[in-house]
Amino acid sequence: MPDDGRPLLPAAVLIPLIDHESGLTVLLTRRTDHLASHAGQIAFPGGRREPEDADDVEAALREAEEEVGLPPAKVRVLGVLPPYVTGTGYRVAPVVGLVRPPLDLRADPHEVADIFEVPLAFVVDPASHQQHYRDIGGARRHFYVLPWQDRYIWGATAGMLVNLARRLAQP
Repeated sequence: MPDDGRPLLPAAVLIPLIDHESGLTVLLTRRTDHLASHAGQIAFPGGRREPEDADDVEAALREAEEEVGLPPAKVRVLGVLPPYVTGTGYRVAPVVGLVRPPLDLRADPHEVADIFEVPLAFVVDPASHQQHYRDIGGARRHFYVLPWQDRYIWGATAGMLVNLARRLAQP
């Protein structure tokens, strides 16, 4: 539960691993600047589960198609990481999927300002995982940051990337 006692809202994101000949990358988006929450932040395609979603996988695939035009048929689901609880009251299911090019992605102009890829090798390198903190309302909140070129990947997205890296490092 969030600090205020409200129940967590179910959400799901797709962590798309793009299988290029040159190596795997992770597809990410930058949210548009006019959104009411998390405007301008780096995120995975995803969002709140809808009543018609059968499960977290279906929700993540639906959201990815809506936000970046990634057809569910192009995604081979590899698994679901443990839920990630956000400070904003969501229980996010990170669905990992393998995607083979070619892709014809298109950003939903209402939600997505940009679509880009980060090498998986960067994500799994512990040297890429910076820990930062902010004092909010008298409490110190720690979070991960993965700075990539001119991008500032932080918060829940960075936390889920660190969890992915740790899972991939397990024997």
